[in-house]
Amino acid sequence: MSRYSDQYWMHQTLRLALRAQEEGEVPVGALLVFDNRVISKGWNQPINRHDPTAHAEIIALRQGGAVLQNYRILNATLYVTLEPCVMCAGAMILSRIRRLVYGAADEKSGAAGSLIDVFSNPGMNHKVEIVSGVLACACAAILRNFFRLRRQHKNL
Repeated sequence: MSRYSDQYWMHQTLRLALRAQEEGEVPVGALLVFDNRVISKGWNQPINRHDPTAHAEIIALRQGGAVLQNYRILNATLYVTLEPCVMCAGAMILSRIRRLVYGAADEKSGAAGSLIDVFSNPGMNHKVEIVSGVLACACAAILRNFFRLRRQHKNL
């Protein structure tokens, strides 16, 4: 059992989202926890890396696999500030994480139930436990503020 709550880890993940924002990226953070310790962190970097796959989740999963020296990241929990897209959901299933905990829902591209639900497809050979809505208001507020400021800047 975890010594820390999902809310504790999500607070840490929000800091990573702010780091993405500071770098001019959409503010999404991801934290991979294994045996009550952080094994990897990620924040959105597709713009700066010129890489459409450089989502926070993918970065955290890649680093986590390197730390564990295994492409299967069994018994780990991935905390993400925003519901994952199809690409990231697929990577989570392939990596065999145990749990996904996310904050804000993504009505436009969420693949954990908002737009579609990749995780519940009966053909998937691995099931990921999903916990949604953890610190959802705080996670959504960061994204709302980021896009509001971006729209204001374009209108100047």
